[in-house]
Amino acid sequence: MLLELLGGLDPVHLSLAAGLITTSLNALGATPVLFVREMPAKLMDIGLGFAAGVMMAASFTSLIIPGVDRGGLAPVAAGVLLGSYAVSIADKVVPHMHRVIGFEGRGAERLKAVWLFVIAVALHNMPEGLAVGVSAGSGRIGDTIALALAIGVQNIPEGLSIAFSILSVEGRSRLRAFTISLLSGIVELPLAIIGALGVSLAEPLLPLAMGFAAGAMIFVVSDEMIPETHRLGHERRASYGLMGGLVTMLVLDMLLS
Repeated sequence: MLLELLGGLDPVHLSLAAGLITTSLNALGATPVLFVREMPAKLMDIGLGFAAGVMMAASFTSLIIPGVDRGGLAPVAAGVLLGSYAVSIADKVVPHMHRVIGFEGRGAERLKAVWLFVIAVALHNMPEGLAVGVSAGSGRIGDTIALALAIGVQNIPEGLSIAFSILSVEGRSRLRAFTISLLSGIVELPLAIIGALGVSLAEPLLPLAMGFAAGAMIFVVSDEMIPETHRLGHERRASYGLMGGLVTMLVLDMLLS
């Protein structure tokens, strides 16, 4: 039903629809902050582990493998390396803050902590939005919807984590924490459209772009998400969450392929 509904859309409108899916589920994840003031750290680490597993699997099933099928190994491999390097540079240069390890990047001490959290999540969400757009630009409807649903599902624990992190840092209203968490996820929407436009205008670059988006997501998982879930002693439970996310993405890919 969903595939039939979206099947007639051009890549840009498909990327918009997919981006709305991911941002809506991000809002769903942030919703509990409106009703409770604290969420167990153990539960958030399990959720972020799940999100990491989804992103890892999606990088291969919806980006790397289709990219290799379309353009061969070389451009996809080059894109993976470029994507990981780009996120690495951004992580070092842009000031931001993590739930556990605190401040990173140049000039971090000069920004309010809440905005450092927002920047951190926006950095994470940029590769995800780009990945959805690039997948939409490929014209593979099933892969695009599977990827959008997968990223949306992993946005639920991510939205939850950022909302409660903001509430703990600021100690102000729950509505403000919800709103800022929602805004930090909206970055996926314009990036999805940009990704679709880019590969539509320069189709030969599609395999490289798919590799780039995958490399960026894999780097975020390895460098940021997994270490973050292990810092409070919940690494075993977070690893179970990661495996659950991996399997969830594989099931989604099978159902929508």
